[in-house]
Amino acid sequence: MGRYVARRLLQMIPVFIGTTLIIFLMVHILPGDPIRAMWGDKAADPAQVASLRHEFGLDQPLWKQYIDYMGNLFQGDFGKTFGGREVIDEMSESFPVTLRLTAVAMLIEIIVGIGLGAWAGLRAGKAADTGVLIFTLIVISIPVFVLGFLARFVLADQLGWVAPNVQDSTDYAQLFLPGFVLAMLSMAYVARLTRTTFAENLRADYMRTAMAKGLPRRRIIGVHLLRNSLIPVVTFLGTDVGGFIGGAVVTEGIFNVQGVGNLLFKALQQREGSTIVGVVTVFVLVILVINLLVDLLYAVLDPRIRYA
Repeated sequence: MGRYVARRLLQMIPVFIGTTLIIFLMVHILPGDPIRAMWGDKAADPAQVASLRHEFGLDQPLWKQYIDYMGNLFQGDFGKTFGGREVIDEMSESFPVTLRLTAVAMLIEIIVGIGLGAWAGLRAGKAADTGVLIFTLIVISIPVFVLGFLARFVLADQLGWVAPNVQDSTDYAQLFLPGFVLAMLSMAYVARLTRTTFAENLRADYMRTAMAKGLPRRRIIGVHLLRNSLIPVVTFLGTDVGGFIGGAVVTEGIFNVQGVGNLLFKALQQREGSTIVGVVTVFVLVILVINLLVDLLYAVLDPRIRYA
């Protein structure tokens, strides 16, 4: 197990460097000058433009900018925004908000998605199963931003059950609606995946053996069926964390959540390279660590899996 973890950690290094290089190049080779864009339609002072370009290192060759950025990054320096604030300060304020929103969405996805899928899988071919399949297909067919605006219009603007905007991001009650919208699409996929694995495993030999032994139904479902059915679901949940953080850009905009999605959106509008690359770098690290944890969780769910 220790050698496997060490090998996976070493594999993360080229993935991390490659991902940050691609994002860095994409941000910096786009046409237009982000420094001149700070003046908008007004005429920019060439001396000030040159000074700012030098301050942010934009007058250097692209390869040198990347090496300097990575060198500073390994020392914990993510650079500065065009407004003069440290990028790490901006992220330290916004990341906890997005992590809370992601936790709410993940909790809803796990409880509702797995619960709904298990309920349908145990009734495969019946009316309840068909109803779940139709409901999840409808959810998958609707874009997230449409679901967000519909939920806000009905639940906040018309019924008044919740506030339309999140005023206090530490209040989990206020994060429930944006978290629910963020989780809807993934919840539908988890429900369908769980339903399929439940229906398949119900016909497996080990299930017939367990039933032939006369084991209690609760033990058969809770220990044998659920445990084996969760392996592909866990894989999906692990990869879905990145989707949640990416989807937060839309959801946070609809509900005015001051998280990393809002920060990234503003940085993209201003083409603030240090903020964009910094946020994406943290995204990459989070996703790599979560994928490693998911792989290690396989061995817990299925004792037959061993890592050398």
